[in-house]
Amino acid sequence: MGIKKNIMRKIKSALISLSDKSNLKPLLQELKKNHIKIISSGGTYKAIRKLKTKCLEVSDFTGFNEILDGRVKTLHPKIHAGILNKRNNRSHIEDIKKNNFEDIDLVIVNFYPFEKVIKQKNKYPKIIENIDIGGPTMVRAAAKNYNDVTVITSVDQYSELVNELKKNKGCTSLKFREKMSREAFGETAYYDAVISNYFNRLNKVYFPKRKILYTNLVESLRYGENPHQLSAFYSQNTKNKINQIHGKTLSYNNYNDIFAALTISESLPKNIGTVIIKHGNPCGVSVLKNNKESYKSALRSDPVSAFGGIVSCNYKVTKKIALMLSKIFLEVVIAKGFDKEALQLLKLKKNLRLIDSSKISFNEVWKFNSIDNFTLIQSEDKKKFGIGDFKIVSKKKPSRSQLNNLIFAFNVCRYVKSNAIVLASNKSTIGIGSGQPSRLDSCEIAIDKMNKFSKFKHEIVAASDAFFPFVDGIEKLVQSGASAIIQPAGSIKDKEIIKFANDTNTILVFSKTRHFRH
Repeated sequence: MGIKKNIMRKIKSALISLSDKSNLKPLLQELKKNHIKIISSGGTYKAIRKLKTKCLEVSDFTGFNEILDGRVKTLHPKIHAGILNKRNNRSHIEDIKKNNFEDIDLVIVNFYPFEKVIKQKNKYPKIIENIDIGGPTMVRAAAKNYNDVTVITSVDQYSELVNELKKNKGCTSLKFREKMSREAFGETAYYDAVISNYFNRLNKVYFPKRKILYTNLVESLRYGENPHQLSAFYSQNTKNKINQIHGKTLSYNNYNDIFAALTISESLPKNIGTVIIKHGNPCGVSVLKNNKESYKSALRSDPVSAFGGIVSCNYKVTKKIALMLSKIFLEVVIAKGFDKEALQLLKLKKNLRLIDSSKISFNEVWKFNSIDNFTLIQSEDKKKFGIGDFKIVSKKKPSRSQLNNLIFAFNVCRYVKSNAIVLASNKSTIGIGSGQPSRLDSCEIAIDKMNKFSKFKHEIVAASDAFFPFVDGIEKLVQSGASAIIQPAGSIKDKEIIKFANDTNTILVFSKTRHFRH
């Protein structure tokens, strides 16, 4: 870093400017104990005085009154020279003396609550006024001059500062100041990112020249997909909305599967539907209105793959459903709440992770994939489907029931890794083929699973995430019992596939969209 000696710096004066004025008392007590002069302004000044602590108002310190409705109060040479001067630089010392300035050794600042205010819709003037100027300017100045100045940017850091002052008799170590500086630059970068992204969203600019991501660390994870990989869980929300109410700590792979499960559940009708996930892929989905039957149907789709998987219930779990869930080994159960008896029963499994998703909602969802300094960004595939989104190209037309099952199968299909084939019956999956280089192989896997596990078959429909390049895939599906098939158009063999459908009296529907998920 260029600064190697662990220089101790005595704190003689502090400038405090806070939006969040919580937990001030223990901090002020320590500053008072060390005879540290305090400078402040506005609401912070009043809060400090209310706690019976001496404090000098900024305007009295600078000799310059606040102007522009408080927009300009700390933007003054006496403030910034006091923060930025190098204590061992002769010319800096002379400038400070010549201008009758003094050192500011400690800067304690948190910013206007811009992130909180932007949640208030139609409050544009208030939002603009909550773009903090003076606060980030002081923080950046103090962070730059960490060799001599200590900067604090969060209430969470107060206890660290108090301990540091106690340990070092009113001084701070270079190590501590460097840490606080690093965190301060992270804070200003985060704050600017929130502002930048707000204006981009406001103007529907999805891919600006500079894309700035901002997230908060929720927890460091033991490891990633494998034990030799590092990982952590971040969220834009300051509080984790993945509400775990029981079980072992979540792993990277757990989170990966939870995201997949929640994404599919979000696409299903409200309070209806069961999703079973294994390794990021659905292995069973059902939207039967009876929740108990929905779970049984989803499990029946592939009970072998469900072992050690994740179940996501788009409804509240009752004792009856909990009894069924407890019969197999599961890593995670997600639900729109659990009744008291269900919780008691499921908590008997010490390691089973229970997630209450009743307060989880998705707004704007973006997906990221990166390697080294390259990043791919795209919006999540969240398109809602209806009857108007398809074109019937076969002579035989589907019944209302068949069309609903086709829409259901196609919706599930977009969440299966390509090449994806989904067989469905009675609003439930009965065979899923995923992630194969060959679409024909995916067809065969889906058929094999159906023949293994699905004993109770109504009329069978099939869905493909992309077009069939040859007739062989559809031929396999028809031979297995599929009476209706949905797929995106676009193959040079489309006419041959339509002809095959007509020759075999099969219903064929072309979707207007494709849904690869690599």
